[in-house]
Amino acid sequence: MRRFKSRKATNLSADKAIRLFNQGDIQAFESIYRTYCEFVHRICLRMLRDPAEADDAAQDVFVCVFRKINTFRGESAFSSWLYRLTTNSVLMRFRKKKHTWISLEERGDDDGASYSEIEAVDLNLSGVLDRIDLQSAIAVLPNGYKTAFVLHDIQGYDHREIAKMFGYSTGNSKSQLHKARLRLRSLLYSVPQKGCSKT
Repeated sequence: MRRFKSRKATNLSADKAIRLFNQGDIQAFESIYRTYCEFVHRICLRMLRDPAEADDAAQDVFVCVFRKINTFRGESAFSSWLYRLTTNSVLMRFRKKKHTWISLEERGDDDGASYSEIEAVDLNLSGVLDRIDLQSAIAVLPNGYKTAFVLHDIQGYDHREIAKMFGYSTGNSKSQLHKARLRLRSLLYSVPQKGCSKT
């Protein structure tokens, strides 16, 4: 196996570190990790809103990067590829979470609770159909529009951060967001309202 001279991991550019890692230099992965660990952790924290969960998720992302970095073809910036991998990994965490179901027949610690509470309107569920419509509309946006909308309006990044992530101007980010909002309005207004009939 080829041996490389020892070097400080932080001195490597991302492209060079990726190339060396793919050629069998395991130490080059340290440079990739040091360069992008804060970037990945910030995305995880914004999506999960729990520091401990974000730490675990970021660790999972880098395990995934270690296994899948050979699939990075360099057709876009590495940060774009890593952003997609990170968000997909966090979304998979959401899907894998198991829900604890409690039978309505069982009495819990709150024995005094009345069953009439079950019939009360759950404010967390109100508007759920609207959220499903919005998620469906976001899903069909072109990638550039979708990325700008999710990063800015959902995750709270500013245009300067988005532009830096993807290597384009802040004007481009603003334009993509504006077009995404226009397309979403168009898509959402074309969704037939549930339970309403046209007269």
